[in-house]
Amino acid sequence: MKDSQQVNKRTIVVVVTVATIIIAAAVFLSGRSQSASTNTPRGNSLAPNSSRPDPAVDLTASQLNSIKIEAVGAYLFPVEKEAVGNISYADDLSVDVFPPYQGTIIRAYVELGAQVQKDQPLYTIKSPDLIQAESTLIGAAATYDLTTKELARAKDLYTTDVGVPQKELEQAVSDQQTAEGALKAARDAVRVFGKTDAEIDQMISSRKIDPALVVRSPIAGKVTSFNAPAGLLVQPGSPPAPYSVANVTVKWMLANVPESESTSYQLGQRVEVKVMAYPDRVFEGKVSKIYEAVDPNTHRVTIRSEIIDPKNALRPGMLANFIIRVDGPVQATAISANGVVREPDGTMVAWVTTDRHHFVQRVIQTGLRKDDRVQILDGLQRGELVVSDGAVFLSNMLEAPPSD
Repeated sequence: MKDSQQVNKRTIVVVVTVATIIIAAAVFLSGRSQSASTNTPRGNSLAPNSSRPDPAVDLTASQLNSIKIEAVGAYLFPVEKEAVGNISYADDLSVDVFPPYQGTIIRAYVELGAQVQKDQPLYTIKSPDLIQAESTLIGAAATYDLTTKELARAKDLYTTDVGVPQKELEQAVSDQQTAEGALKAARDAVRVFGKTDAEIDQMISSRKIDPALVVRSPIAGKVTSFNAPAGLLVQPGSPPAPYSVANVTVKWMLANVPESESTSYQLGQRVEVKVMAYPDRVFEGKVSKIYEAVDPNTHRVTIRSEIIDPKNALRPGMLANFIIRVDGPVQATAISANGVVREPDGTMVAWVTTDRHHFVQRVIQTGLRKDDRVQILDGLQRGELVVSDGAVFLSNMLEAPPSD
């Protein structure tokens, strides 16, 4: 009987314990459910998929005086490429004037910077080769005179009673013809040195050589280099050249452009060049050569342009910025450059309004720039009112709103 009562007591204890656990669990779950319901936000302003509203500011009447507003419009943007290059003389219009033969400089006729014409004398040298050629000329002329006289004497004797053998007359004719040929060759040899026929005749008649070899300018242009003091020994092709002459009305600009942009350039494209010495001046030219090789280290291609410089304002070695129009102009949506603000994170923004009082900041994507206009690729529509000047003022108000 006692064992039965103990079993019943144990059963009651277990049942009560289980019931207590169930009730406690129910209360706990009910509390969590109520807490979750209490913390759930009302409405969908902070829903996971909702976007934060764009920053905005309101301006007072006095603050509006600090900005300008205009409608988003269109602008014709030329498609251009920009790069940096160096100015140099045009190689095909510039020449180093070396003497044709070795010699020492006797006299220089032209100073550095002087304008010269084609075939104008620049300097003279004393050339051993010229002296030898002129000596040969004078000797050949003397031999020719002697054989000519001998031939005349032989002919006279041949026709008189005294007479000479036929063989002797023929020998005189041969000697005279040989001397005539030698004289012609000697004249040609001296003529190679630049001597005229009148000068050659003067040397023959006076039996006196002229050791001065005149070196003339092969082109018309300006003397760009001078290294010709009297007594200097000069040789053909041995630098430095006594003179350099260049046509300075045309310059070259050599620029290295990225390999990826090389296909955008074509011969004859218009080029606009600016240099630091003349910041407000634009020099015009055209692309004259696109070099074949690509620099394996920098992966750049050299572009050569011919620049018109009639007043010789450009100097070799000048650093130049150039713009090449690689395609026709395109019409695009655009706003003033002063209406675009670059944020610290790199994004570009503009300020839009509908009532000229409430302004909303909008993220935009920009493209080409020309003069004071910026192309808008995305973010604005034509006709919308935007801040065209003073956009930075509005952006600063987001950080520290100014007091009116």
